[in-house]
Amino acid sequence: MNILIAEPMAPAGIELFRTQPGWNVIVSNPKEYAKHLADADALLVRSAVKVNESVLSQAPKLRVIGRAGVGVDNVDLEAATAAGVLVMNTPGGNAISVAEQTLGFMLAMARHIPQANNSTRAGKWEKKKFMGNELRGKTLGVIGLGSIGREVVKRARAFEMRVVAHDPYVTSKIAQDAGAELVELCALYAASDYITLHVAATPETTGMLNRQAFEQMKTGVRIVNCARGELVDEAALAEAIASGKVADASLDVFAHEPVPAGYPVLQSEAVLATPHIGGSTEEAQEIVGVRIAQQVVEYLKSGVAINAVNMPALSPEQYRALGPYATLAERLGNFAAHVASGNPRSVRLTYFGHIADNNTNLLRNAGLAGALKRSTSRTVNMVNAMQIAGQRGWDVVESHEKRSVHTDSIRLEVETDTGITAVEGAVALEKPRLTKVDGIYCEAPLSGFLVFMKNQDVPGVIGHVGTVLGRNRINIANFSLGRRDAPTVPGEPLEAVAVVETDELVTESVLAQLRENPAVKFARSVKL
Repeated sequence: MNILIAEPMAPAGIELFRTQPGWNVIVSNPKEYAKHLADADALLVRSAVKVNESVLSQAPKLRVIGRAGVGVDNVDLEAATAAGVLVMNTPGGNAISVAEQTLGFMLAMARHIPQANNSTRAGKWEKKKFMGNELRGKTLGVIGLGSIGREVVKRARAFEMRVVAHDPYVTSKIAQDAGAELVELCALYAASDYITLHVAATPETTGMLNRQAFEQMKTGVRIVNCARGELVDEAALAEAIASGKVADASLDVFAHEPVPAGYPVLQSEAVLATPHIGGSTEEAQEIVGVRIAQQVVEYLKSGVAINAVNMPALSPEQYRALGPYATLAERLGNFAAHVASGNPRSVRLTYFGHIADNNTNLLRNAGLAGALKRSTSRTVNMVNAMQIAGQRGWDVVESHEKRSVHTDSIRLEVETDTGITAVEGAVALEKPRLTKVDGIYCEAPLSGFLVFMKNQDVPGVIGHVGTVLGRNRINIANFSLGRRDAPTVPGEPLEAVAVVETDELVTESVLAQLRENPAVKFARSVKL
């Protein structure tokens, strides 16, 4: 396993990788890391390295990208997903550091600390000029009540500030528990003496602090942005500062980074600027470095994806509980794709028992990945299965039978232009087992080399199978049979199915010999 660390990382995180037996850790830098991409299984980055389609094309073995931090703006998620590469981050790891930077900005603006420092160093003593204000009693508007926003609220309350917040994705109870009053955005603008941003850059939030927003604010409002530069219309901010609508602004992030000399919004003395250092504390870097190392190790060793940003999000406990069923779904999809005839156009998954109570997105993706692997040479896994299925025009449907008397099991149906193939399975002793094909009970392991047959239930078929395989020196490891309870056509023999586990792959020439018996209607090899 080759772990490529492309940017500075906490020593404890690097050491965690080095303690894994047989793992090779390559500590590089943004200028030289690319020469190691060809052999990398994991790539660790912060914010300087831009992981785009070109980078991914140089890393054919890459399985996971670990971002030591929250934002993944520097990673092309669509390209990573298409390549089947998992992307994970470390939300909350630097929450306290960013929250403290936010409060530091607020204090600096309230007491004019940077300006007073410069004046005093210049030999002046301008006490009256730098008359300040207390934070106590002021209203702080927090936009975004994620991990950072909640830490800001906690600290602002210690300064006896009134806190209002806006976040369409949390309830008023969550805001109340955090110590804030949840309000509409326009009400937040109108009430706040300070406004701080703690949301991700999305199509909905990009440029949210624009001319219209500033018009709704109090005269003399102070703005803090330690989130993403794209959230603020910098030209509109400069106008609002020039007009006096905004008294001061503190920016740790910018629309274009690094900012060049003469950057327009920085021409005003009312703007306090820092070079995107909100999360840059020794403590935060230690936390995110260790966390991302732990997450990458967990994923590469056990498949548990924590804080994935391009794959269904589940807790570690949920991954461990559903992991065996994800394997089952993948094997069912692969088996169904092998035995189905025609061009697939839809996949339907039905979950029975307790697993139906869970978030089944992981199981859905696993089933699709299995079904797709049969017909593509590209990497297909739980990361990109939905994307590839969509590109092929497949309909994907899920249903949950929560009150079913079934044990925990999965049915996967592949519909093609010639019909529907339905397979069901369950987990026994942590192993995936086939239980039913096209409504016929037939239990068999979902592993190794299999031959699937459809035949009429008449004497001589089992002997014929044994004779043909024996003649070709193919050993039978397991033989499972099943038949319908009633004939599909009155007077005709019952329809039967057989799953034969062998020690090697049965070739097409041997399958042709099996089909020489007129009772054998279908025979196909499956490799799982």
